[in-house]
Amino acid sequence: MAEEFQTDSRKMLGRLREVMAEDSHGQQRLDRITRLIASSMYTEVCSVYLFRDAETLELCATEGLKPEAVHQTRMRLGEGLVGRVARTGKQVNTADAPKEQGFRYMPETGEEIYSAFAGVPIQRLGETLGVLVVQSKDSRKYNEEEIYALEVVAMVLAEMAELGAFVGEEAALSARHTKPRLFKGSSGQEGSAEGHVWLHEPRVVITNPIADDPVRESQRLNEAVEQLRVSVDQMLAGAATGDAEQLQVLEAYRMFANSKGWMRRMEEDISRGLSAEAAVEKEQTQARQRLSQASDQYLRERLHDLDDLSNRLLRILTGQGKETGAEMPADPILVARNIGPAELLDYGRSLRGIVLEQGSVGSHAAVVARALAIPLVINAPEITNEALNGDHIMVDGDQGVAHLRPEDTVVTAFRDKIAMQAKAQERYASIRDVETVTQCGTRISLTMNAGLMADLPSLENSGAEGVGLFRTELQFLIRNKMPTRSELSSIYKHVLDSAGGKRVVFRTLDIGSDKVLSYMKPADEPNPALGWRAIRVGLDKPGVMRMQLQALLRAANGRPLTVMFPFVAQYDEYRAARAEMDKAIERERILGHALPESLEIGAMLETPSLAFAPKRFFEEVQFLSIGGNDLKQFFFAADRENERVRKRYDTLNVSFLTFLQGIVERCEETNTPLSFCGEDAGRPLEAVCLAAMGLRALSMRPASIGPVKSLLLRVDLGAVRQVIEEAAVSGEQSVRRAVLEHLRNMS
Repeated sequence: MAEEFQTDSRKMLGRLREVMAEDSHGQQRLDRITRLIASSMYTEVCSVYLFRDAETLELCATEGLKPEAVHQTRMRLGEGLVGRVARTGKQVNTADAPKEQGFRYMPETGEEIYSAFAGVPIQRLGETLGVLVVQSKDSRKYNEEEIYALEVVAMVLAEMAELGAFVGEEAALSARHTKPRLFKGSSGQEGSAEGHVWLHEPRVVITNPIADDPVRESQRLNEAVEQLRVSVDQMLAGAATGDAEQLQVLEAYRMFANSKGWMRRMEEDISRGLSAEAAVEKEQTQARQRLSQASDQYLRERLHDLDDLSNRLLRILTGQGKETGAEMPADPILVARNIGPAELLDYGRSLRGIVLEQGSVGSHAAVVARALAIPLVINAPEITNEALNGDHIMVDGDQGVAHLRPEDTVVTAFRDKIAMQAKAQERYASIRDVETVTQCGTRISLTMNAGLMADLPSLENSGAEGVGLFRTELQFLIRNKMPTRSELSSIYKHVLDSAGGKRVVFRTLDIGSDKVLSYMKPADEPNPALGWRAIRVGLDKPGVMRMQLQALLRAANGRPLTVMFPFVAQYDEYRAARAEMDKAIERERILGHALPESLEIGAMLETPSLAFAPKRFFEEVQFLSIGGNDLKQFFFAADRENERVRKRYDTLNVSFLTFLQGIVERCEETNTPLSFCGEDAGRPLEAVCLAAMGLRALSMRPASIGPVKSLLLRVDLGAVRQVIEEAAVSGEQSVRRAVLEHLRNMS
């Protein structure tokens, strides 16, 4: 029986391929397909519903319902049994459809009350494109083999929809990969860029989902899998001396690559008429569905492993991907699901912009993008499924949107915006060497944040007075093993050399939370942002801290050196870290190495607790830098990686400004130098308010210095402070509106 069904399945897919090969319009193709499925499965109704937009399904073809209902009958996502299949991505198979929860009768289709109903999602790699439905008057459930046949056909329909096979003069939906698309994400790095798509991991396009020679397809699959296994074994051999974590990941790869169940399911798909490529992708799609809903975190994480292996296997079978030798466009906009810092650095400044499906404002990729001053949009869902290499794309990092294949009106408006930004940059360049002195005569120091060698040319070009924050962890994150003391010393020496005598504030290793080293076993913590990170790691692993401090001392080689410790929550932590520096200095003295001409040791104030430290702490620490990004999230108890809450609270909230004022007053009492470092320092409106609250040093990304300086030169901080105080007295929650109105009326 199974063999007979497989033969029938192959026949149906063979007929399906013939239909697709016909020279006919897209609607005619769909109509033929529904008739073919209905006759092959001996059922009264077969219908295809496709998404018209993200929330609406449209009846696009039917056999058994009224032809005039095609392109007229629509339903919302989740509405009726069809909408349920589309929303959940799971099949519905029932012998008594009217009694199913959510059943919707659609009289406009002329349908009778059909008892039997089976609906399967038309999916490709986790994205649901529509629903394939069969119905029958008989009160019966469709058997396992029939449902399997529907799944196979639905998968082929998904591939055909991807290739635009249903596009015709009468089709409701246009071909994918041809229409303009707007992707709304979040801003990871400000700026605007126009260019052409370069996919970090190009999607594999399957042009032959149906095959007529199962033996040959099975042979192709086995040869490709063997090649895959060899490559995994080679990776394991190369990592034999690596750490246990990396080996565990590669062992998981080998487990999947050698899975008999995985091979058996793909060979069964081939026996029913699918090509080797289509069989791999069908199993990948279904595994995604299973693993993404698993309650076990470990199983969900293995989805990435299986995805990677499936994609490798598909590239072997199709010859597509990076191995094809495709050339990067001259104006590349990188599009990826996600990307690590080392991979992003490999691209370097050749990129015009970056769009990621995932990522966060504090991710490694965002940090590197800021260092390279590349516009970045994060959390842009489905763009890797929609974009193709070479597509025209415009990235608006300010608004967090990407225009893929934009219309002419969008192109014109976008180019106007870029031209205006270029004029503004010319204006900022003219004040590059001007001291930042406000209209009331207050001197504000503007420095830049850095962390990569690529940042250093910006020190001169931006007009920054120095480096207010050099993130040393990036040199650890971009490696696959711990850097040596001599490597670090060489890097830090180069930084000091490039600074040309300007002050550089080196922040010691700030790892943990979202910054996890691949060669250090991550701590299993429910809330890593509040866990084992930064100075806590350094004090628990003093060997790493000592090595870094020694590298900094040797890099200075007698020159002035400034070091600060991150995430200090209480006085004792600062004293312990300072003691480690004293030990490092003594060791260097004994070894006869040159000691710094002067040494400043400070701390970052990123936790509210440190603002209430004993007065002795403020007297002892040589400078403080407010880490605005972390301090803000802890002050408002709002995770800055959580898009639902991170924008809910305003930096210019009266409560937060009052808290900052308290820190300023404590530092003034002990004459402790204080600066503010973070994204908000680089936003002109926020920078003016921070300066009005008494902060006289701001550190930001290089590209922000021009806009911030331009506004500070034109304001009277006393007047701004008065506006802030009046807004606070009036009961305003945020002073943003009042200050913005004041700035608009300045001229």
